[in-house]
Amino acid sequence: MSPLGDAEFAAAMAALGGFEPAPRLAVAVSGGPDSLALAILAERWARARGGGVTALVVDHGLRPDSAAEARRVGAWLAARGIAHALLEWRGPKPATGIQEAARAARYALLAEWCRAHRHLHLLTAHHRDDQAETVLIRRRAGSGPDGLAGMPAVRELAGCRLLRPLLGIARPRLAALLDALGQDFVRDPSNADPAFERARLRLAGAPAAAAALAEARGFARARTAREAAFAAAAARQVALYPAGFAVVAAAAGAELLGRLAHTVGGAPYPPRRERVARLHESLAARPDRARTLGGCRFVPWRGRIVVVRELGLAAAPVDLAAAGAVVWDRRFAVAGPAPFTLGYLGQSGLALPAAARPALPGFVRAVLPALWDRSGLAGVPFIDYRRAGLGNLPALLFRPCMPLSHAGFTVV
Repeated sequence: MSPLGDAEFAAAMAALGGFEPAPRLAVAVSGGPDSLALAILAERWARARGGGVTALVVDHGLRPDSAAEARRVGAWLAARGIAHALLEWRGPKPATGIQEAARAARYALLAEWCRAHRHLHLLTAHHRDDQAETVLIRRRAGSGPDGLAGMPAVRELAGCRLLRPLLGIARPRLAALLDALGQDFVRDPSNADPAFERARLRLAGAPAAAAALAEARGFARARTAREAAFAAAAARQVALYPAGFAVVAAAAGAELLGRLAHTVGGAPYPPRRERVARLHESLAARPDRARTLGGCRFVPWRGRIVVVRELGLAAAPVDLAAAGAVVWDRRFAVAGPAPFTLGYLGQSGLALPAAARPALPGFVRAVLPALWDRSGLAGVPFIDYRRAGLGNLPALLFRPCMPLSHAGFTVV
């Protein structure tokens, strides 16, 4: 099979779009043939455009020789003039679900590095064979239409975009590139360990792979259309405020209400569909009564619905001087440290001066992020209130686990 070349790789990158004039890319590199091939191709692509690449090598510490292996991968990259950084997964490792835990740790380390070094694009080497395996696994697990669409080519992480430019490329073409260059690579024994489902699929040859890919493409196109319709509805019906609350039309559908619960509530997982359906039905039947879901209150107000954080389920106030930089209540990124306590106004036991009260209902004012110190209420950043004589207050950024809108599902 022919090696993947620069022109075809450039076309794959162009399909993802959105690069700065001199792009700086981070590439996740395990040392296997797929990620090494990606690092080589990405470095050529970025250099031709006046940019550069940093390969990120994660040492999970799961095997005795993992550190030496990571250093060997670094030496291969350095020999090709590719900058690299070694990231270590430290701390105790779980006894079960190790692959899932390692994956979560890897992405956390990669995204953190990209944010710290201001790299907007993180490339991973998922390819066509990985896509087929993903769809087969999800089908066996009973996934719905969104899951059966497979992996998207573009995914937003906090602070960077995760890009998968190789989803349309077969695995042997990446190995062929390394063969042509005489480049060695790491052979991960877990890839052939039948204890793992992906390894069992590879050992069996995955005869249904072609059908799975065709099926995934159909589901992906349907998901793209569905997401576009959702985004249009959200743009018409929702006002989402940086203080962490939203106002939505009373006629909003169940899907939009469920997504708002996930966004405003800041929970790591969305609410169950049956609970969202009950919320939608109860708001329609009794539009005069507030409801709760996913750590949020849905409060009918002036012909619309206001969605606010449920104060009783919110995180406790935090001492910023002790915590430093934090994401508080899974919703607000804070640039710290600072000599203040951060909480919601309703948690402080303090009241805004009457002259500073905004034209907001009391149930919204109660869940405005506020800062206080030993002298009392210091400030409420999102309404520009600050006690006289104080200097700058810490910056707060509404950054929920699940944004209301995100990069649409990208089909390649």
